[in-house]
Amino acid sequence: MTVSNLRRRLSLVPGVVMTGLLLWAVPAASQSQQLVGGARPWTQGVSQQDQRTARELFDEANSALTESVFVEATEKYLQALRHWNHPAIHYNLALALMRLDRPIEVYEHLLSAMHYGAEPLGADKFENASRFKELLDTQLVRLDISCDEPGATVTLDGQTLFVGPGRYQGLVRPGIHTTSALKEGYVTTDKSRTLMPGEQVRLVLRPLLLTYQRRWPSWMPWAVMGTGVAAAAGGGMLHLRSSKNYRRFDDTVLDWCDDGCDPKEKGIANIRTQGDNLQRAAYGAYALGGAAFITGVVLAYLNQPQAIPVDPNQQEATVNVTPLVGGTNGVLASFRF
Repeated sequence: MTVSNLRRRLSLVPGVVMTGLLLWAVPAASQSQQLVGGARPWTQGVSQQDQRTARELFDEANSALTESVFVEATEKYLQALRHWNHPAIHYNLALALMRLDRPIEVYEHLLSAMHYGAEPLGADKFENASRFKELLDTQLVRLDISCDEPGATVTLDGQTLFVGPGRYQGLVRPGIHTTSALKEGYVTTDKSRTLMPGEQVRLVLRPLLLTYQRRWPSWMPWAVMGTGVAAAAGGGMLHLRSSKNYRRFDDTVLDWCDDGCDPKEKGIANIRTQGDNLQRAAYGAYALGGAAFITGVVLAYLNQPQAIPVDPNQQEATVNVTPLVGGTNGVLASFRF
């Protein structure tokens, strides 16, 4: 399967799921629903006033749902839940959320609706809720993310989940998701992967410790620069000796050749020759010392500490993927990165 076909398939998943759910939601929503009270587990700790307020809001929300005003119906159901955490309110809220294409919230409210069994909903609605949930189980992705590093901030698609050590378990839509673990002084573990419908994915994240290394020993550039300085200093000494030879030559010529003479005949030409040789050697030492010094400066620049990520546990982050539902065409896989 090509990447484009995979993305097209994933993009169709929510629509297919919602279409299937809505085929059941229409008859389910049309049935009259009453908030069953009395001495039952879901009424414990709920005052009569809160129950009356919840019923009023519930009736208003049902009217909005019947008229296909789904945003208003959702808001009314949520208000009713603040007064009374009744399974039937969760059930009808799930129906409204189906129309708004919010499958993860649908799943969560279906679980709450089924918490006390069939009694608060009735057998038909409880069966519908079970079918809704089973269908969503095959289409959503169950994530289990953990990080044992203290102080590491773990995010999913840019949203903070927890600060380590900790663990997050929840549902996400199929598709491409990015997880990261960030801690100051560490390299961020940032990974993107495509999650398939019905899979159960467990991620173990850890940020990598940030250490610094040099290309060469820290003394090497300084040694090269020191060699350059020493060579230049040697050139300076040669230059002084060359100057002394030139002065000696000049003094000898003045002493021996007052009336003019040929230095070669007097045997003093070699003094000037020695001065020339020393001068050339001094210039060579200057060039060598300058080149060595510049090389040392370049090496010092290149030898700046480089950040190197190191896993403090000498282990790689792992990803385990298994199909959530037996009917899903998923595979069991393990990745290391």
